[in-house]
Amino acid sequence: MEVHQLQILRELGDLGSVKAVASAMYVTPSAVSQQLALLQRNIQVPLTRKEGRNLVLTEAGEVLAAAGATVISSLAAARAAIGEFQESTAVPVSVAGFHSVGQVLFAPLLGKLAAPGLPAPRFFDEDVAQQDFPALTARYDLVLAHRMDHTPHWPTDRVLVTALAHEPLDIALPAGHRLAARDTLRPADLVGEQWVVSREGFSPADVLGAISAVAGSAPDIIHRVNDYATVAALVAAGDVIGIIPRYTAGAAVGENVVLRALEGIANRRRIDLLARPESMHRRSVQLVATAMGQAMAELTGD
Repeated sequence: MEVHQLQILRELGDLGSVKAVASAMYVTPSAVSQQLALLQRNIQVPLTRKEGRNLVLTEAGEVLAAAGATVISSLAAARAAIGEFQESTAVPVSVAGFHSVGQVLFAPLLGKLAAPGLPAPRFFDEDVAQQDFPALTARYDLVLAHRMDHTPHWPTDRVLVTALAHEPLDIALPAGHRLAARDTLRPADLVGEQWVVSREGFSPADVLGAISAVAGSAPDIIHRVNDYATVAALVAAGDVIGIIPRYTAGAAVGENVVLRALEGIANRRRIDLLARPESMHRRSVQLVATAMGQAMAELTGD
């Protein structure tokens, strides 16, 4: 049995005729009769009987109509609860972000959402390979993700994508390095250097792969480190150079390390906000997403 069939049965009990039910529900009398017939097929006892020209409920029909009224009332309450949940700004919002973006964005985001009536974010650190970010939307309302320009796009049939930033990845050099006096560098300038770089599947490793391909020289990788503060510390020690995102990890660079722009290859990564479509219908999630966009714009100077 279907809910709309129970609704028709209930209205028949209250209004007393198929014609009155049809008028109240803005359908034709034949449509009402058809739905009553379909409902009757699944019930072993008669639900209606003729009384003169009118069709009225039997005792079994009255019992089912009363039960149907309870079902309809419960569904209405459920819809109202969902509507209240969707519109509420008090429901916390879970936000996952990769390590470097969390360091620079989570605290400013808290500041933007500190006013009364705004949702409270709940932050989680998730530093995964690029292809694994979309799956995180099953566990979190909002996911800060990154991918290189040349890598596959996010699966927009499964997640909504909001672009936040287009971030260059710069070469990190010891302050006294032979290349530190230059404003920009090209892949050929970096042949023969020793590197500290991320694990495979992360942006710095992708950039180093592009550098090596253009320069025609395999990289000499000494350290595999994903934490940019550690990368900066190793670069400052003077034996290796590294690759550090300009906006989200620039604060990790101390006075003994300089960042230099890289030319001649695609060295930018996209920082995007991913969410399941149903999550973005919630008012609290929308407010956090808006505040996040503002915080990122302030970080990048856009």
